[in-house]
Amino acid sequence: MSYWSSARGRRWILWALLAASYLLVNTYRLSTAVVAEELMTAFEIAGAQLGTLHASFFFVYALMQIPTGVLVDSVGPRRTAAVGGIGTNIGAVVFALAGSYPVAFAGRFLIGLSGSVIFVSILRFCASWYTAEEFGTMNGVSFAVAGAGGIVATTPFALLVGAAGWRTSVLVLAVAGFGLAISVYLFVRDSPERAGLEAIEGVPEPPRPSASESWDFLKAVVRDRLTWVVFVILFCTGGVNLTLFGLWGIPYVRQVYGTSVTVASLFTLLGGVGAVLGPPFFGWLSDRTGLRTEIVVVGGVVYTAVLALIAILGDPPLPVIAIAFFLTGGLLGSFVLTYPLIKERNPDRASGIALGTINGASFLGAAVFPSAMGLILDSYWTGELAGGARVYTTTGYRVAFGLAAGAAGLALCCSLWLHVVDDGQVA
Repeated sequence: MSYWSSARGRRWILWALLAASYLLVNTYRLSTAVVAEELMTAFEIAGAQLGTLHASFFFVYALMQIPTGVLVDSVGPRRTAAVGGIGTNIGAVVFALAGSYPVAFAGRFLIGLSGSVIFVSILRFCASWYTAEEFGTMNGVSFAVAGAGGIVATTPFALLVGAAGWRTSVLVLAVAGFGLAISVYLFVRDSPERAGLEAIEGVPEPPRPSASESWDFLKAVVRDRLTWVVFVILFCTGGVNLTLFGLWGIPYVRQVYGTSVTVASLFTLLGGVGAVLGPPFFGWLSDRTGLRTEIVVVGGVVYTAVLALIAILGDPPLPVIAIAFFLTGGLLGSFVLTYPLIKERNPDRASGIALGTINGASFLGAAVFPSAMGLILDSYWTGELAGGARVYTTTGYRVAFGLAAGAAGLALCCSLWLHVVDDGQVA
């Protein structure tokens, strides 16, 4: 029996198409770090404006998560992801051809608006094609795709930019993205039954909720205090990681240690490697041991310590930075164990709404932290320019990492509450 004629086989092919689209979204959203200095020069902007340009993606991405949850539950992940993919790459073309800061802002905003639907579409797809026992692992594997996109957005993208320029490089990604979006529409199906296959045992296809039912589900999710504790955890940790590896990580290594952009990108690449390995590992560990909140707490302790170390020392040896970036990326896998926790607290028919609500947290954080760190760095600007980009002091970066460590500490406090007070029992 071929993979295509078996539901258990075909689901991996269809998941891979959705995952490739999501990888591209992550490449777009994290590639700003590689071209940060080029963007500052091209549009004659300062650090705070660059942070705002970078954050425009995440702000609209965060706002779209609840509507996306409603869409994937009512319309289905296939059509939602396909239309989102088309819009994402139209935005990429606008961004690549932009002649001014407002046009570039509009292009990146459209990338975020359209790309915002892809990940929740993947999770909703997994809810209909994988059993509850498999969902924790699939959640981790799907998150690993984000890390893979982060890897592509570092050294590989830096090499492409070095060879072809940032505008041509973005256009190349857009062409690939259009092909993926069309493939998703042609081949992906929302469930085995809709693909003309037998249902997978233990994965019944839930009926799509009506508008009034979706509203009732949303109210229940919003009223659950666990939703907001998880929201804060993901706001802090996801927001810091997306800011560090998507914007300020490369300028930090480049300016504090005097490396080239390509060399600096190797360090954020390590963060991407961590983000690839961490979520599947922690998902597997949780499914195997039955532990969830315990892993979240331990991850929070180490995560906070790593960021605090950089804030205190400012310029530790580069091998320490390499280890710190790898751990920061990998430990995000411990925090995403909150996704299965939220899914299990809500009906299957509301899984898209529930997961979309908390998924917006990381991206809201990624809309706030880039500009906040940019403002801190601008206050420590030396007045010096290098290639048209501002040069910041080590002290400025220490204060910026102090902000990140403070956010990590808040996430740790919420993780402890999750484990000690709630532990998934109180609605």
